Amino acid sequence: MKANLTLKLDKELIRAARILAAERGTSISALLSGRLEEMLKERKAYEQAKRRALKRLHEGWNLHWRPPQSRDELYTR
Repeated sequence: MKANLTLKLDKELIRAARILAAERGTSISALLSGRLEEMLKERKAYEQAKRRALKRLHEGWNLHWRPPQSRDELYTR
Protein backbone atom coordinates (compact mmCIF):
# COMPACT_ATOMS: atom_id res chain seq x y z
CA MET A 1 0.00 0.00 0.00
CA LYS A 2 1.42 3.35 -0.98
CA ALA A 3 0.63 6.78 0.42
CA ASN A 4 1.53 10.30 -0.63
CA LEU A 5 3.98 12.46 1.30
CA THR A 6 4.49 16.19 0.92
CA LEU A 7 7.98 17.65 1.37
CA LYS A 8 9.18 21.22 1.44
CA LEU A 9 12.54 21.42 -0.32
CA ASP A 10 14.72 24.21 -1.62
CA LYS A 11 14.11 24.95 -5.31
CA GLU A 12 17.75 24.30 -6.21
CA LEU A 13 17.63 20.94 -4.47
CA ILE A 14 14.49 20.00 -6.41
CA ARG A 15 16.13 21.08 -9.66
CA ALA A 16 19.23 19.00 -8.94
CA ALA A 17 17.06 16.03 -7.92
CA ARG A 18 15.11 16.24 -11.19
CA ILE A 19 18.34 16.20 -13.16
CA LEU A 20 19.67 13.24 -11.18
CA ALA A 21 16.40 11.34 -11.61
CA ALA A 22 16.37 12.05 -15.35
CA GLU A 23 19.97 10.83 -15.69
CA ARG A 24 18.99 7.60 -13.95
CA GLY A 25 15.76 7.24 -15.88
CA THR A 26 13.53 7.35 -12.82
CA SER A 27 11.49 9.79 -10.75
CA ILE A 28 12.40 11.83 -7.71
CA SER A 29 9.89 9.81 -5.75
CA ALA A 30 11.55 6.53 -6.76
CA LEU A 31 15.00 7.96 -5.93
CA LEU A 32 13.90 9.04 -2.45
CA SER A 33 11.98 5.84 -1.83
CA GLY A 34 14.95 3.68 -2.82
CA ARG A 35 17.38 5.65 -0.69
CA LEU A 36 15.07 5.56 2.34
CA GLU A 37 14.73 1.79 1.99
CA GLU A 38 18.54 1.45 1.84
CA MET A 39 18.95 3.59 4.95
CA LEU A 40 16.38 1.57 6.89
CA LYS A 41 17.99 -1.74 5.86
CA GLU A 42 21.40 -0.43 6.95
CA ARG A 43 19.96 0.67 10.28
CA LYS A 44 18.31 -2.72 10.83
CA ALA A 45 21.55 -4.55 9.97
CA TYR A 46 23.49 -2.28 12.34
CA GLU A 47 21.03 -2.91 15.18
CA GLN A 48 21.20 -6.68 14.61
CA ALA A 49 25.02 -6.61 14.60
CA LYS A 50 25.02 -4.49 17.74
CA ARG A 51 22.70 -6.93 19.51
CA ARG A 52 24.90 -9.88 18.51
CA ALA A 53 28.06 -8.11 19.69
CA LEU A 54 26.52 -7.15 23.03
CA LYS A 55 25.30 -10.73 23.51
CA ARG A 56 28.84 -12.02 22.87
CA LEU A 57 30.25 -9.53 25.35
CA HIS A 58 27.68 -10.54 27.94
CA GLU A 59 28.36 -14.25 27.47
CA GLY A 60 32.12 -13.80 27.39
CA TRP A 61 34.75 -16.05 25.85
CA ASN A 62 35.82 -19.41 27.23
CA LEU A 63 39.61 -19.16 27.41
CA HIS A 64 39.98 -22.50 29.22
CA TRP A 65 41.92 -20.75 31.96
CA ARG A 66 42.24 -22.28 35.36
CA PRO A 67 43.81 -20.59 38.36
CA PRO A 68 47.17 -21.96 39.53
CA GLN A 69 47.09 -24.41 42.42
CA SER A 70 49.80 -22.58 44.31
CA ARG A 71 51.99 -19.51 44.14
CA ASP A 72 54.96 -21.69 43.13
CA GLU A 73 53.06 -23.09 40.14
CA LEU A 74 52.33 -19.56 39.05
CA TYR A 75 56.02 -18.73 38.74
CA THR A 76 57.30 -22.04 37.31
CA ARG A 77 58.24 -21.99 33.67
